[in-house]
Amino acid sequence: MSGVRIVNPELRAMGLTLPGFIERGQVIASLPSLGLLTLAGATPEHWEIGYHEVDALDEGQIQALIGRQPTLIAISSLPARVDDAYALLDRFRAAGIQTVIGGLHASVRPDEAAQHADAVVVGQGEWVWPALLEDAERGALQPRYNGMHDPRPLEDTPLPRFDLLDPSRYNRIPLQTTRGCPLDCQFCAASRLISPYKRKSIGRVRQEIEAIQAIWPDPFIELADDNTFVNKKWGRELAELFCEFPAVKWFTETDLSLADDPELLRLLARSGCAQVLIGLESIQPESLRDTDTGHWKLRQREQYLEKIARIQDAGISVNGCFVFGFDSDTPATFDATLEFIQESGLSEVQITLLTPFPGTALFDQMKAQGRLLKDRFWDQCTLFDVTFRPVGFTVEELEARFQQMVAEVYSVEASRHRKALRTAIFRRRMSG
Repeated sequence: MSGVRIVNPELRAMGLTLPGFIERGQVIASLPSLGLLTLAGATPEHWEIGYHEVDALDEGQIQALIGRQPTLIAISSLPARVDDAYALLDRFRAAGIQTVIGGLHASVRPDEAAQHADAVVVGQGEWVWPALLEDAERGALQPRYNGMHDPRPLEDTPLPRFDLLDPSRYNRIPLQTTRGCPLDCQFCAASRLISPYKRKSIGRVRQEIEAIQAIWPDPFIELADDNTFVNKKWGRELAELFCEFPAVKWFTETDLSLADDPELLRLLARSGCAQVLIGLESIQPESLRDTDTGHWKLRQREQYLEKIARIQDAGISVNGCFVFGFDSDTPATFDATLEFIQESGLSEVQITLLTPFPGTALFDQMKAQGRLLKDRFWDQCTLFDVTFRPVGFTVEELEARFQQMVAEVYSVEASRHRKALRTAIFRRRMSG
């Protein structure tokens, strides 16, 4: 269950008209579930498998699924859509179909999820899936299957069933080369919550690229990694691998230390890497103290401009990500960030609101301080809705200032300017 569902009506209306905002939402909504495709790869051949995206299912299709009386229906969902997932699971269970739910939210709220499914997969599902299917065949699902922080290597994960996808429906296909991240950001709700840092062998990544190309000869691949280039030596090997596939364009997430490896930058430019997303989080040192426990990002702050320039001068577009709502933020933070965006020449920008996702250290902190606006706010875990009482603003002030920032960052003029920057970076790569 995917898609961006902003709750704030004013911001939702803005998202219908701002070109940069629309484009970002379409990218997110158009990404298939790599987790479910991986489970499909772990499924024995005697099972018949169907992959469906709920946003694409109307009532008639839901009834058709129920009518087929499948042995098992598995759903993966992020917090913002989990109530929709629960409603669908309730319908399937009422029809006598065995159900299972997994994903990040179910992993950190398993007791809640268990109220709506016969089984809950906690953590990394591929390790427990074969045993779960054996139980499903016997009609004896266990209430919980635990793959949380399983240390087994990514090398042993099943090859995702990319062949279940219709590539004409997507603008990119996900592929995971690493899982977890050694940086301990208090607001991070990515795979580090369920897995220690791991990476695949280059040979295994080659297999997956080839499997994607079997359904889409010239794909755009998005790496489903928290931080791809933690290990620079392995990162150079990965970039060299992508150089072997000139028809492939790709995108990934990493940190600013990428700028410190000139050889890796050179290889990325050769490899078809279209863009890297980097969590800059804030330009305020006071706010950066509230991000990761080791203050790694704070130590990088003085070099933000220099390192962004170094990466983009190598011909690689940088998507800089900023978060608003830290306790040290004030109205001046927004103005200063806008000036920084313009000064830095970032070719793409992502702005979000600080969000205390369940399972994170930030959630625990906010709950202990009594600052959560509601005990249960999963539908507002969109990154664009205020879910807690900020320090430097009222809730209404933070909402209004963020809306103003969205209007400025994703305006027609600003979006056109960044598109021109991306074109210039691409030409720089071609000439280099």
